[in-house]
Amino acid sequence: MKIKGLHHNAYRCRDSEETRQFYEDFMGLPLVGALAIGETKTGRETSALHTFFQMDDGSCLAFFEVPQEPFEFREQRDYDLHIALEVEPEVLQERLETGRREGYEVRGPADHGFVDSIYFRDPNGYVIELTAKKPGHDSAFDPSGQKPRAILDRWQREKPGA
Repeated sequence: MKIKGLHHNAYRCRDSEETRQFYEDFMGLPLVGALAIGETKTGRETSALHTFFQMDDGSCLAFFEVPQEPFEFREQRDYDLHIALEVEPEVLQERLETGRREGYEVRGPADHGFVDSIYFRDPNGYVIELTAKKPGHDSAFDPSGQKPRAILDRWQREKPGA
């Protein structure tokens, strides 16, 4: 099997319009699809709205608003859950300044060696990372040079509590 790419990642949202304002108006991802769902594929009655915000490569971030079904929204730490979106390097400083001016929770920039990143929290509590590749990025993700399997195997043997 060959995976062609990401079509969409889907998350719950508190409010579809509030989510649209963040992703379309602030992040610049156009709302390209909305699907009102009145019945699940198993025949259960529901009331949900599924929205899609498209990136330049055609993939989407998608959200479900389902007011009548409980969902625990909680703030996530970056390493628990975050969505990293690639931008050009000059976008980082502009979004950092705009985010602060518009009152969004924003952190950074952070130098990760192969990328520079800034972080926002969306209206649902998800951490959104804007990241720009640095010189050497591609070699950092070359498995023949980095040996990620060896790093994973060593981690499995030596991790705390193992």
